[in-house]
Amino acid sequence: MTDTDPYRLAGDAEEAPRATGSPVSRGQILRALLWAVLVVSVAGNTVVSLSAEAPALHIALGVVTGLCVTALAVQSLRRSR
Repeated sequence: MTDTDPYRLAGDAEEAPRATGSPVSRGQILRALLWAVLVVSVAGNTVVSLSAEAPALHIALGVVTGLCVTALAVQSLRRSR
């Protein structure tokens, strides 16, 4: 007689249920990448702004920060619909 109780703990590894986690979507990967780039660009912009040199780098990091914030906002708006 076989035990078909779904709440029974498996006796060995072969009987153990396999984890069927959902795969990570491209949107989640993009969102994580955007957040990482945003944190790095804000930190870099802070460091560069403390020094009076390299205004072009300061502007470039500001543009990257703005683009990341915009892309994250667009993703958030699309996800809420």
